[in-house]
Amino acid sequence: MMQAQDFLVELGTEELPPKALKSLGEAFLAGVEKGLAEAGLGYQAARYYAAPRRLAVLVEQLDSEQPDRTQQLDGPPVKAAFDAEGNPTQAALGFARKCGVELSELDQSGPRLRFVQSIPGQQASELLPGIVDGALAALPIPKRMRWGAGKTEFVRPTQWLVMLQGEQLIPCTILSQQAGQHSYGHRFHHPQAVQISTPASYADELRQAHVIADFNERRELIRQRVAELAAEQQGTAIVPDDLLDEVTALVEWPVPLVCSFEERFLEVPQEALISTMQDNQKYFCLLDANGKLLPRFITVANIDSSDPAQIVAGNEKVVRPRLTDAEFFFQQDQKHPLERNNQRLANVVFQAQLGSVYDKALRVSSLAAFIAESIGGEPANAARAGLLSKCDLASEIVGEFPELQGIAGYYYARHDGEAEDVALALNEQYMPRGAGAELPSTLTGAAVALADKLDTLAGIFGIGMLPTGSKDPYALRRAALGILRILIEKRLELDLHTALQTAVNQYGTAVTSDGLVDQLQDFIFDRLRARYEDEGIDVAVYQSVRAVHPDSPLDFDQRVQAVQAFRRLPEAEALAAANKRVSNILAKADVAVPGDIDPALLGEAAEQALATAVQAARSAVTPLAAERQYQGTLEQLAALREPVDAFFDQVLVNAEDPQVKANRYALLAQLRGLFLGVADISLLG
Repeated sequence: MMQAQDFLVELGTEELPPKALKSLGEAFLAGVEKGLAEAGLGYQAARYYAAPRRLAVLVEQLDSEQPDRTQQLDGPPVKAAFDAEGNPTQAALGFARKCGVELSELDQSGPRLRFVQSIPGQQASELLPGIVDGALAALPIPKRMRWGAGKTEFVRPTQWLVMLQGEQLIPCTILSQQAGQHSYGHRFHHPQAVQISTPASYADELRQAHVIADFNERRELIRQRVAELAAEQQGTAIVPDDLLDEVTALVEWPVPLVCSFEERFLEVPQEALISTMQDNQKYFCLLDANGKLLPRFITVANIDSSDPAQIVAGNEKVVRPRLTDAEFFFQQDQKHPLERNNQRLANVVFQAQLGSVYDKALRVSSLAAFIAESIGGEPANAARAGLLSKCDLASEIVGEFPELQGIAGYYYARHDGEAEDVALALNEQYMPRGAGAELPSTLTGAAVALADKLDTLAGIFGIGMLPTGSKDPYALRRAALGILRILIEKRLELDLHTALQTAVNQYGTAVTSDGLVDQLQDFIFDRLRARYEDEGIDVAVYQSVRAVHPDSPLDFDQRVQAVQAFRRLPEAEALAAANKRVSNILAKADVAVPGDIDPALLGEAAEQALATAVQAARSAVTPLAAERQYQGTLEQLAALREPVDAFFDQVLVNAEDPQVKANRYALLAQLRGLFLGVADISLLG
């Protein structure tokens, strides 16, 4: 019976890159587990440890050896292995040679020669160095380092190696380190060696040496302590996941501490202060109950100091120049009105063939006014916001903190006394900033956001720079999705065709306008297909609406929702099939189809009944269609199922009398026209 023992590998290194530590730990574990599976070594559980100076994997109850296995090789058929006299042929002798045995050792009892070999399982201790080496070689390291005179390469210079199976050392050398039983503790609190007695005691023995080796335990400890300290300051901490991961990767023994900065810095836009404290200093910022920044932050020390005030003072000293820079840029920017920045933007290229950023602002201003008129906004405010929309790109603060574009414009516009919706629009123009992100709250913001995206689409498509499968440098797909989300989710009515035509016209001869508007409209509506698939709406529903070419995305969406509801009705399938049949009949019509039905030519009861039903349906749906009540329209049209079925059962459409035939075609054309008022439901079949 195979014995099972715990196994531990720990590689000690110089400080590992903090942004990559978690993924390195996870990849090391995955690599070891893959190697164990390939070697056929069973185990109960496995986990990784990752701290700034170490990566480790602990495998519980690992088999101490591989199971024995049998290998079978089939050779030539017995008939071909011996000649008539019973002497072995070349085929038989060649197979024996290949197997490295005498012919007599081969199994000759079956239809083919067979070599059966029993392979004893290897000891885990012999296999583990190769498995660990392979796992380390496969780590996702973009740039490896060399150190000293050796040829070894790794993400950071290696310092020590622990390889234990139960209490036994596995002797080997990996990445220039000879395996031992000694790890090392915290760089300051316990720099001396730590004897690891067994794999199971690894985490506790390091804890005694001021190292919490478990990444997730450190992360949770930091999260909880930061939340407690924030509450003591009557605030809540901003703890982005990636920042928490990075801080966890910087410390072995986390000690969060509250620090402060002068209140005067709070006059600077808080986004700039938060940005510099998070990105440059790895601090957690605190907000009060109203979401306003408190003059406090939390740093996570890697040392349990007897005089924490010294650490606090050191961090406060380091952060002051950063905040002073932000304050200086903010004050410089406010020395002149925001609008004056347009002079600088006249010399900044938006795109070589499409002019300057200032040219773009002028186009956005004009287009935003046109859109505001359509969606019930204030054209003058939209024009003003469009004119100022790019000004903050030339500000000092955005030069230092690019992520503040839009936000800085909002603060400066308010400082200049611009209308509140104009100021808000300077930030809202970039919305939605990603999938599922928030939308503009004002109609002025929506108009500028739409104008900005439509202008970019018209210009970039107009010079032939279409996005390819992998490349979309101007984020045109995101722009198209943003346009759709704003119009549909904010329920804004806009004729996209006219808006695109306006956008294209503004470029004049700079773009190739032939067929451009239809190409752009197709590109935008194509983005809806995936959106509906994500919502569980069948692609046939989308195509049935696309076939009738609505120009307004909101109208498009209302039709899609109505067709989706119609499909659930019991009459839907039969009416879709009937529409398909009518569509085919009309497509093959060899007579001129009159616009009106002549009641005198309706001879049969079933066609009279259908004509009456179509007339009644038209009267019922006309007011509904005017109100875009598409669902109600389709529910009314569902009543046509029985007269339609009866008509096809009892009436020969292609009558011998050409007038009767033409009249029946007219009746079917009217029937089809009622449905086409919503969608082409013949595509649902």
